[in-house]
Amino acid sequence: MPRWKPDARQRLVVAALGLFAEQGYDETTVAQITERAGLTRSTFFRHFTDKREILTMGQTALSRLLAEGIDGAPADATPMTAVAAGLERASGEMTSFNRELSPLLHAAIEANAELQARNVLKCIGMATAMVDALKRRNVAEPTAQVAAELGVLAFRLGYARWTDPSHDEDPGGLTPHTRAAFDELRAAAAELR
Repeated sequence: MPRWKPDARQRLVVAALGLFAEQGYDETTVAQITERAGLTRSTFFRHFTDKREILTMGQTALSRLLAEGIDGAPADATPMTAVAAGLERASGEMTSFNRELSPLLHAAIEANAELQARNVLKCIGMATAMVDALKRRNVAEPTAQVAAELGVLAFRLGYARWTDPSHDEDPGGLTPHTRAAFDELRAAAAELR
């Protein structure tokens, strides 16, 4: 086995998610993950601190991207326009690899209560990052909270549509899906008056 392979991180993620979906998160060991990936335990620990990190690895990056997009929005942008910029930034970073992993990730989360709770925390982390970015723009807390929650809903809805395996056509990138979802939610919110 070669000492170093450039796709080790992706191979570990694919192996882990496959095993989580097949036999459950709790029953899967690091040894099984590395064996399936054709890598060593030391390689695993160069990329991840534990198997839980495989499922949470994108949370920090996603929250950072959302905040960067909001921070980079024009100074005169409304809170909703700034959130839209955050969604554009984060969605633009998602690749076909993210889309391909979605069914395995979904299956692993659905089969484990701890992972379901972590998924909820991921959404809270996304919202918190957006609220903090909006507050840096001097947006009042309640307005920032509502805009951020709509952003989280739009990301989740757009992502679900993008990764839906029932769509045979090429879904393209995630950005058009989150943009459409955000527009729908903005229209729905306007009807609440």
